[in-house]
Amino acid sequence: MSIRGGHLASSLGAVEITLALHYVFDSPNDRMVWDVGHQSYAHKIITGRREAFRSLRTRNGISGFPNIHENEHDCFGVGHACTAISAATGFAVARDLRGGDNFIISIVGDGAVSGGMSFEGINHAGHLKMNRFVIILNDNEMSISKNVGALARYLTRITTKKLYLQLEADVWELLGKIPALGGKARKLVSRIKESIKNLVVPTILFEELGFRYLGPLDGHDIRQLVETFSLLHQIPGPVMIHAMTKKGKGYQFAEIDAEKFHGVGSFYKKTGGSKTSPGLESYSRFFGKTLCDIASKDEKVVAVTAAMKEGTGLSEFAKKFPERFFDVGISEQHAVTFAAGLAKEGYKPFVAIYSTFLQRGFDQIIHDVALQELPVRFVVDRAGLVGRDGATHHGVFDLSFLSIVPGLTLMAPADENELSRMLYTMMSIEDGPSAIRFPRGNIAGVELLEMKKPLRPGEGRIVREGKDVSIMSVGSMLGMAMETAAILSRSGVEATIADARFVKPLDLVMIREITDNNRILFTMEENTVNGGFGDQVSQALAGLPGTRNLVRLGLSDRFIPHGTREELLEEEGLVPEEIAMKVLQVLQPDRDLEGRS
Repeated sequence: MSIRGGHLASSLGAVEITLALHYVFDSPNDRMVWDVGHQSYAHKIITGRREAFRSLRTRNGISGFPNIHENEHDCFGVGHACTAISAATGFAVARDLRGGDNFIISIVGDGAVSGGMSFEGINHAGHLKMNRFVIILNDNEMSISKNVGALARYLTRITTKKLYLQLEADVWELLGKIPALGGKARKLVSRIKESIKNLVVPTILFEELGFRYLGPLDGHDIRQLVETFSLLHQIPGPVMIHAMTKKGKGYQFAEIDAEKFHGVGSFYKKTGGSKTSPGLESYSRFFGKTLCDIASKDEKVVAVTAAMKEGTGLSEFAKKFPERFFDVGISEQHAVTFAAGLAKEGYKPFVAIYSTFLQRGFDQIIHDVALQELPVRFVVDRAGLVGRDGATHHGVFDLSFLSIVPGLTLMAPADENELSRMLYTMMSIEDGPSAIRFPRGNIAGVELLEMKKPLRPGEGRIVREGKDVSIMSVGSMLGMAMETAAILSRSGVEATIADARFVKPLDLVMIREITDNNRILFTMEENTVNGGFGDQVSQALAGLPGTRNLVRLGLSDRFIPHGTREELLEEEGLVPEEIAMKVLQVLQPDRDLEGRS
């Protein structure tokens, strides 16, 4: 882990639960469904992947999440939260239909159980009253950031069970001094005990939903866990086991700062310090600072995120404007519609969500925001390839699904100055939703300018003139396009480079200009080519007079695996040398990069 990095704190917190589960149950016959997968490293190690763990999250190595193509003990693939209970319910129904008797166990973090989909699964599973159906609620009071919401407070109340146990002992001591009164006395004692339990230990929610509640247990007491899991063979119906754990257990630095050690790069084990130099600040942090500047001048600006305050760069905003910051937990659908309500009442919500997670709020973007022409401002972080988290986390579909939403303005900055201008552009858009997408990682490091003047919607820019071919990039691909132009120039081909800025609306005047004189236009995007930026340009060209040729360059139509961003771009052919070769092959099929025929 100190070499490869990964999701450290959450996996350390689930070690004893993992060992107890594999000791008592028979995987893969008994199905263990992990929610999110951040907790699953110990599971991977003890299911035949100890040696392969050295390749964790590296190209062609094992995944950082459960993966059904990797190992038979990974019965369900997962990288997004709140899916385990629904999938487990499906497994249990399939088992019952075929007459099986194996256990179905979902291991769910307390942050994930607050999500709407988890409650939908609990509601259905409780209704079905299935036997040998177990939910392990791994309660460490955190998801990635500190948990928020009424359910988090509810679970905290449950941990007062020690008070209940003391009261129960005192009542039994008192009742022991009363002479036996037969059956009526026993009923009285039972009622007194149940009343105390409902008063002090509020487990009634899970029990009313059809689950037998056991807990809270010490999630690091492996003997107690094994004893409790062993009893499950005798308990009918669905069971909820509440285990209290500590993120980062066993590694002091992760225990002290579990949020920092949730997802880490390589680090020094003895000090907990990172092996990588800080370098430039991230796009996320730059966005957060700029939003603070905007909010300081407009009290209607509010920020919304879904359990990713630190990841989306909003920590500073939360400190400066606590009454205008809202972390809704792992509830992306709610976040979008909540922001729609704010916008309808005259506030200016900025909704910061990773691209891969915003997919979960697509219906709400259409139905609750765009259809009502509400000015909700979406800040789409981690757009494009995100590296070692792999297929579950790559943000490679947002240009496609956002560009089809009527009335939505869609932008992508090439650097931090452009990001600043686009945020101010968002503030000027009041007749419908808008979105900015930017990549994971550090800003470009360009000279910072005063960039508060909004752009005209659909205003692109030409950054290099050339007579032979045109390349129009969007967002993160501008630097790649400029490098490509330099390579082409050495082969005697001069390229015009345009930065689209806007995917919707497009700059039709600029497109007409860079495709005149039969110049071929290449589009470049860090998004799937299906339905993305290139397709938007293709539709625009179809409406222009004359014949205009287009070649779309982007990510292929597949789920791209994990690896570094550089490795994956090279594999996809989206590196300057490969792009230049493709351009030359189209322009002059018999010519190579050095100009030889």
